[in-house]
Formats: sequence, structure tokens, C-alpha cells
Amino acid sequence: MTTDSLIAVGQVAGAFGVRGEVRITTYTEEPLALARFRALKRQDGSPGLTILAARDAKGGIIVRCEGVETKDQADALRGLKLFIPRDALPPPEEDEYYLTDLIGVAVTSPEGTVLGKVKAVQDFGAGDILEIAPTEGGPTWYLPFTREAVPEVRLSEGLLVAVPPEEVE
Repeated sequence: MTTDSLIAVGQVAGAFGVRGEVRITTYTEEPLALARFRALKRQDGSPGLTILAARDAKGGIIVRCEGVETKDQADALRGLKLFIPRDALPPPEEDEYYLTDLIGVAVTSPEGTVLGKVKAVQDFGAGDILEIAPTEGGPTWYLPFTREAVPEVRLSEGLLVAVPPEEVE
């Protein structure tokens, strides 16, 4: 398995309580969906955590994991990024995208001018925002991931058509 075939799905936030439970911040639309994958990987593909039980919590989930029995063991995992194999995900529906698939995609204006590439997808609480790295370098800029701002997504071509805000043009 190559690390290119792994998708980030969460990060350990630390211990929850004193009995070895682990708090995980999830990157999944439905936080408890993470527990269905059970065996989570580290970024290099090696074993990360094996979830035995999970429950909802604000901002993620609380889990019991194989081999984690104390608060100190759970705290030692803080910051661990968790991954799953890309092929473990169901294919997206038509007009749906896995946000991770947008990273690295070229961004053009409706007229075809290359504006840059998607560097990251952020969500600061008001919906998904694309961070665009300009082709010619310089500071990145943000674009709401809405139909108005991104009228076309052509992943098979590695392309997004974007209508940038006027202050960025």
C-alpha cells in the first residue's frame, strides 16, 4: 500500500477521562463513520489504532482502542493523524466529491486563465473553502466551495472552473 492511497480521516485529540479512552477529531461528514473502519493507519501505512467501541462527542468521537488502557497511554497518542485506505471509501455519487480529491487540482477562470492549484480545503464553520496557491507564487487566497464560486468541477481533467472574488483578480 502506498501512502498516496491513504486518506486522512481524523486526529487524536488526547485522552478522555482516566480509563484510557481516546478523543478523536474526525474529518468525516458523519463522525461515527470512522468507527466502521475499525483499523486505522498511520501516515506511513503502519497500524495506528484499532477501535473497539465508539460514541459521539462534541467535535468528534470518544473511542476505546486495542492496547490503550490508561490515561497516559491515551495522552501519548495526542496529535496522531489517522488514515484509511482510499479504496475503503464508497465511490462518491454524481456531483459529489471527496474533498481530498480536490487538492492539487488546477483552478482556471471561466475564460481559461490558470489561477493556481487547490492547496487545501478548509472549513472554518461556514462551509468548505478552497485554499488556492497562485501559479506565479505569492500568498494563497480563499474561495468558497459553492456552485456560484466554482461552477464546474472536472476531476477527470484535473480542473476546477472558478469565479474568484474581485479583490483577488
